[in-house]
Amino acid sequence: MGSGAIRRRLAPVLAVLIASGLLAVAAPEDAHAAAYCAGRKVRTLPFSTGSVVVYKRGGYVCAVTLAKKPGTKRKMSVSVRARGGRPVVDEGNFKHHAGPVTVHAGRRCVWVKGSVGGGSVSSGWILC
Repeated sequence: MGSGAIRRRLAPVLAVLIASGLLAVAAPEDAHAAAYCAGRKVRTLPFSTGSVVVYKRGGYVCAVTLAKKPGTKRKMSVSVRARGGRPVVDEGNFKHHAGPVTVHAGRRCVWVKGSVGGGSVSSGWILC
């Protein structure tokens, strides 16, 4: 096999590796959230100490709170409530993330909340 054939075979592999490396550097929070929630990312709710990433698949809504500076245990929480239902909550002392939590929303609006340490966010009714 000549060097030209080797280059042609390696080029697509290198392109995929470079692209995946750039994606990991460009959006590490979203990449981590995708590992926890299935579906399509529909909203990112940033706040001073982290962010809540919201995903939707079919009638289900999933959310995870990600710390901006992971590594030390801090109080974190994430909550998702479908209109007319009770909130599904995960809270505690975590190093990286709280959640994921998933609710069946169907076509109903949802209210998402998240916190890391002293920072927090509350979405109001979304995805209506």
